[in-house]
Amino acid sequence: MNLKTYLEQVATEMRKVNWPKRSELISNTIITLVATAVLSLFIFGADRVIGAMLDFIYG
Repeated sequence: MNLKTYLEQVATEMRKVNWPKRSELISNTIITLVATAVLSLFIFGADRVIGAMLDFIYG
């Protein structure tokens, strides 16, 4: 397969893609950011608790 054929096939497939609406994209981005923040806070909290427990045990 040469480069021209490959690029034509890529262009054909890209026309088939179902792109999200702007509002849907913004909504999904906000959900992702909130979920990332919540998970980060959970991991931070768990790390602090485990660190405090280890300091108590070995301190």
